[in-house]
Amino acid sequence: MAEDESRPVAAGHLYVVATPIGNLGDLSSRACEVLCACDLIASEDTRKTGQLLARIESRVPALSYHEHNEKERAQELADKLEAGQSIALVSDAGTPAISDPGFRLVRECRRRGLPVVPVPGPSALVTALSASGLPTNGFLYVGFLAPKSAARKRFLQEHADFPYTLVAYESSHRIDKFAAEIVEQLGPERIVCLARELTKLHETFLVGPAGSVAPQLKGNNLKGEFVVIIAPKGFEL
Repeated sequence: MAEDESRPVAAGHLYVVATPIGNLGDLSSRACEVLCACDLIASEDTRKTGQLLARIESRVPALSYHEHNEKERAQELADKLEAGQSIALVSDAGTPAISDPGFRLVRECRRRGLPVVPVPGPSALVTALSASGLPTNGFLYVGFLAPKSAARKRFLQEHADFPYTLVAYESSHRIDKFAAEIVEQLGPERIVCLARELTKLHETFLVGPAGSVAPQLKGNNLKGEFVVIIAPKGFEL
């Protein structure tokens, strides 16, 4: 049944709310309405979410919901939903449950037959893909790869001939090593896009052959998480 569009929220509903990945102007009016009208906000970091809530003048209380308490909190929050509360789920940035906490709560709601309503908005992987210039007709998103070099190399070897674009997240601490591994395993001519600080002041896209892109990381300010996009074998810009 369609939700009553005249009401921002409904009792017993979980709202999966995407929040800005950098530029606060990207918060949708619908997301703002939900965050101001719900009974409770399940937040990955209540301090960070508190800054966003203060900006939109929301007085809704926030409850911590992160990777270390997700299993227990999912049950607790589902109980509150069954009792009739409306809850908004948010992560630190972007869309909840996409390499962020949220999956267990959404799954628990589906198990109990509780309504789950997406409030779409920013997502780092889609944002990077849309501006990369690499093929987007099909892609495999793998989140954060294993921290060990051997595991990352094995992944690249196994997907060397994958027919679609590969998308991963990587930290600033490992991006230079990962870029070098791409050159080593897939060859210097493989087209890649490394994107960071998306929608922020220092937004950066490095696009081109891996052999040319990897050296550009050395000596640069590597703060922030990276979206790593690898084109299929044979693709040319």
